[in-house]
Amino acid sequence: MDEKEKYVEELVDLEDDYSKWYNQVVRKAELADYAPVRGCMIIRPYGYAIWENIQGLLDRRFKETGVVNAYFPLFIPRSFLEKEAEHVEGFAPEVAWVTRGGGEELEEPLAVRPTSETIIGHSYAKWVQSYRDLPLLINQWNNVVRWEKRTALFLRTSEFLWQEGHTAHRTLEEAEERTQMMLEVYRSFAEEDAAIPVIAGRKSENEKFAGALRTYSIEALMGDGKALQAGTSHNLAHNFAKGFDIQFLDSDGQRKYCATTSWGMSTRMIGALIMVHGDKSGLMLPPRIAPYQAVIVPIWRKDKDKEVVMGALERLEKILKGKVRFKTDVSENTPGWKFNEWEMRGVPVRIEIGPRDVQNNSVVLVRRDNRAKEIVSIDALETRLPELLEEVQQAMYQRAVEFREKNTYYTEDYEEFKQIIAEKRGFVRVKWAEDSEAEKAIKEETKATLRVIPFDQPEGGVKGKCIYTGKPATCEAVFARAY
Repeated sequence: MDEKEKYVEELVDLEDDYSKWYNQVVRKAELADYAPVRGCMIIRPYGYAIWENIQGLLDRRFKETGVVNAYFPLFIPRSFLEKEAEHVEGFAPEVAWVTRGGGEELEEPLAVRPTSETIIGHSYAKWVQSYRDLPLLINQWNNVVRWEKRTALFLRTSEFLWQEGHTAHRTLEEAEERTQMMLEVYRSFAEEDAAIPVIAGRKSENEKFAGALRTYSIEALMGDGKALQAGTSHNLAHNFAKGFDIQFLDSDGQRKYCATTSWGMSTRMIGALIMVHGDKSGLMLPPRIAPYQAVIVPIWRKDKDKEVVMGALERLEKILKGKVRFKTDVSENTPGWKFNEWEMRGVPVRIEIGPRDVQNNSVVLVRRDNRAKEIVSIDALETRLPELLEEVQQAMYQRAVEFREKNTYYTEDYEEFKQIIAEKRGFVRVKWAEDSEAEKAIKEETKATLRVIPFDQPEGGVKGKCIYTGKPATCEAVFARAY
C-alpha cells in the first residue's frame, strides 16, 4: 500500500486524542495551515470555500432584516479606545499596537482592530444628527487581531475573520429588539444551515462583552463535551454613544443619546462544524455549507470501460450543473483512495458510476453521514439528489440534537455537578441565583464557566435553591467547560 492509500488510516481515533484528531482533520482535509507568525493561520482554498458559503448564507439573512454592508479601517487611534473605559480594560491584554510607520515614531499609537465599536462610534457621531437618520444598520466583513496566548486553528487565533454588525437606535427598547433579532438570525443560521443545535440566551455579568449593558449568545456542544460560543449579540445601551457623543435631535426638540448594538460570528464556526459533525473518517459537512455537495467518482478497470464511463460523465455533469455544487474526480488515484479522500473532506454525497451503471442508465448514491447506498436512474437524478441532500441535512441536525440531549445533565447537588464536569463533561443545567462571586468560585474549582442563562426557562418561574449558594434560585443556568 503506497502513502496515498494510507491517507485516512493515519487519522488518530477521536476517542483517544480528540485534540490531535481535530488538528489532523484541519490539516488533512486542507482547511487551514499554520502561519509563520505565532497564533495565526493560513486558510486554504477548501476551508475558505466553507467560509464563503457561511458568509453568503449569513449575509442574506442580515439583509433581510434591513442591514447593509460597509467597511471601516484596520487601525484605531489609542484615544478612541480610551474613550470607553470598561471596553478598553476588557480588551487591553489582547490589543496589538503599531508605534512606528514609514520609519518614524507615530505621534499617537494605533491599535490593530480588536473590534470596531470605537471607530464606528466616531463615524456614527458625524452621521447622526436627527431622529430621521435612525436606525443605522451596518455590518462589515473583516479581520480582527487579538493577541491570544493559547491558540488553535479556527477556534482561537490571533487574527481571524468575522462579521461585526453595529447599529444605532432612537431608544433602548429598539436597541434591545435589534440585539435579540440578530441573535435569532444566528440561531436560525446555526440550526438550519450549519445543522448545529444551540442554546440561545443571556450571558452573565461576568461573561458579558466589555462595555455592554447585556450580552446574548448561542452556545453549541462539541463532540468532546466542551461548549463553544458560536455567536454573540450585545446591547450596548448608551455606553458607547456617550463616549463618542452620538446624539440626535428627537421629534420633541430634545437632544438625546443613541442606543447602540453590536453582534458577531467568526471563522470559529468552521471549528464548530468540524467538532459537532466530524467522525473517525474526518470531516462531515452539512449540504447547505459544503463547498461540494456531491462528488462524482467514475470507476473502471479496463481502458474500454473508461471510454464508456467518461462518455456518461458529460451527461451527468450537464444534468447537475446549476442544481447542486459538485466535483468530478477524474484523477489517476484508485477508487478506494478517492472514496477515502472525499469522506475525509466531508462531501455529503458520493456519486459512483461504472460501466455496469452506464449500461443500466443509473448511478449509485452514497451518503457521507450514514454510508447508505441507493441506486438511482440517471433520469431521476436531477430530482432525487436535491431531495437526498435535504435528507442528509436534517439527519445531521437530528444526530447533533440527540448527542446534545444525551450529554445534557440536570442536577441540584454541587458535588454531583463537580463529578459530571470532571468525568462526563457536557452541558450541566442547574438552578442559579445570579451571583458573580459564586460563578467565579465555580470556575476556579471546576474550570466550568456559566455559558448562558437560556431564554427557555421553566414555566411559572424557577422554584428551589441555587446549586452553589443555597439562596432562592432566580433562573436556570447552563455550565460547561468551554473552548
